[in-house]
Amino acid sequence: MDERRRLLRNPGRGLSQHILPSAATMIGVCTTLVGLVKIIEARVGPSHVDEYAALTALLFLASSGASYLSMRWPTESRLSTKLEAAADVCFVLGLVSLSVISVLFAYEAV
Repeated sequence: MDERRRLLRNPGRGLSQHILPSAATMIGVCTTLVGLVKIIEARVGPSHVDEYAALTALLFLASSGASYLSMRWPTESRLSTKLEAAADVCFVLGLVSLSVISVLFAYEAV
């Protein structure tokens, strides 16, 4: 019950515990995409999808780093809260970026 009260008072807390593994997984997805595009480029020709996916991986890296630091410094709640918010923003931007890249790649725009 104490955990529930804590979450009701500060609903964003604890989000870092979910962002960190998800962001790390998305870094792996971006890395896989870069490798697959490199294989395809040998047959189809050059594209910029791999470069965009690598930049998106950096967004997920920033997200996972901020999330990790947020969990490491829980006693400094103001800093921890700001790091968690930064992790959340970077994660959402990474998801949006990866989705846009996927759509553009599907329609051969990039």
